Order: sequence, then C-alpha cells, then structure tokens
Amino acid sequence: MTSSSSSIADPATNAVAEALLRVAPGRGFSALGAGPLPDREAVLEIVERLHALLVPETLAGLGETATGRAFIGRELADIEPLLAAQVRLALHFRDRIEARETTEAQRLAASYVITRTVVESLPAMRQHLFEDARAAFRGDPSCRDPVEAMYAFPGVFAITRHRLAHVLQTLGVPLLPRLISEHAHQLTGIDIHPGAKIGREFFIDHGTGVVIGETAVIGDRVRLYQGVTLGAKSFKVDESGKLVKGQPRHPIVEDDVTIYASATVLGRVRIGRGSIIGGNVWLTHGVPADSRVYQAEPVETGFEAGGGI
Repeated sequence: MTSSSSSIADPATNAVAEALLRVAPGRGFSALGAGPLPDREAVLEIVERLHALLVPETLAGLGETATGRAFIGRELADIEPLLAAQVRLALHFRDRIEARETTEAQRLAASYVITRTVVESLPAMRQHLFEDARAAFRGDPSCRDPVEAMYAFPGVFAITRHRLAHVLQTLGVPLLPRLISEHAHQLTGIDIHPGAKIGREFFIDHGTGVVIGETAVIGDRVRLYQGVTLGAKSFKVDESGKLVKGQPRHPIVEDDVTIYASATVLGRVRIGRGSIIGGNVWLTHGVPADSRVYQAEPVETGFEAGGGI
C-alpha cells in the first residue's frame, strides 16, 4: 500500500494540490488563501446542540431539576469554546475581506463576547419557541398540542433556527448566519434570510416554498402559508452596474396579518395590521390596516367548459 506521504510527493498529485490551492482574483475570493474558514460541519453540530438545549426535556441525561441544571451547565461549558473558535475564524475572514487592522487577540476576545451573548439569549429563544408553538396550535386544527408543534412542525423548526441565526447576524458575524439559515432551508423548504426581523407568535403552516427576504420586517402574530414570498421587486445598481447591497427592499408586514398559500408580496411595501392576503395574490403595493385582498373572480367567457374554439 502506498503511504500518504509518498502520494503527496508524486508530481501529478502535487500539481492537483497546487491547482486546488490556487486563489481566484477578486475582493471576495482573495481572502480564501489567507487562512482557514469556519468548519461547516462543526458549526451545524453546535447549532444542533444549542437548538436541543431550548427543549432540554427531550434530551437523554436530563433528570430532575438539579440534575438538569448540571447537565445544561456541562453542555454549555463544552459548547462555548467550540462556538467561539468558529466565530473567531469567521471574524478573521471578515477582517481579511474588509482589510481591518485587528489582532488575533482582539478577534479571540470578540469571539468569546459574541458566544456569551448567544448563550445568554437562549432563555429568550426558548420563550419565543413556546410562543411560536402556541401560535401553531391556535392556527392549525390538526395540531393536537403546542408540544407537538414544537417537537415536529417544520415551520416552528425553521423560525427557531432563524432566531439563532439572526442573533449572530445582528452581532456582525459573517458566514455562520447564512449557513444556519440555508441548512434550515434544506431541511424544511422554508427560506428565511438571517437578516429578516420577525416578531412574536409567528406561524408558518405547512411551510414548503416560503421565502422571506433579508430586509423583511414581520410583526407579531403573523401567519403565513406554504409558497408565500416576501421578496424584492427590483434591485438598485450603482454607476458601475453592481448591485447595491443592504438597501431596504422587502415588505413590512404588521401585526395580526394572514397571508395565504402562494401569495407573493414584493418591494418595500407595508401590509397593514389585521389584513388578509388571499391565495395566489400578486401584490406590489401596500394596503391599509384590516384590508382584504383576494384574486379577481374569473371572467365569464360564454364558452362551456371543455368547449374550445
């Protein structure tokens, strides 16, 4: 058997290695050759453990209250340095991209501050999870109990992952928030950008095909059904034709709004409190509070069904 060291010495293998390490020119890609990126699998494993701690009652090893506290304490003590290490790598990538003059010591300190902030946000996330599960129970007649929604519903799973990603996004961590949101998208079919701001008691029923854009703002007690898009109507470009990033371009959905299946709302428009947007509606303008927007009734043609011309 050929050893790995002799394989690496092979000229053909060395040529492949050189090609794989070659960095494409450009602002973004040039940072690739300057250091490692966060480990995707390690990040997702950490997220899985943090998500599980929001409902520790489902974890093996959690017994009575005192034992539970000790178990959670051990988990957090194990998770914090792992998460801080990945955050530090993400901050290093950001600093390379933005040419920031920061030291490794500064990044290390910042990574622990960010990680501690994430850990301290977990009780609030647990409360949000309970509220979102209760919203699912209220809104879905097939749901037997809010615990069922919390335990199994894809909409509740996706919004919980979003809330974790949003904390990291708000703290200025690159890469990791989008990784978390896209992994949840892969698992559930629900695509929520980590920058979207979402209120309490949020319910996505069924969920497949829901898209919520980066600058969307969603109030409390909002309900979306499958296939709903809260998207951008157009994208601004600068003088050189490049996209202008970060501009508000997605809808604002106020409290107590319901948007039914396959409706599309585009642009920085405001959907007023208590409104109902019917299925398959295409909406590019705002509506006042308590509006009812439905598809137009089909026009009578005078032909019998199946007739033809």
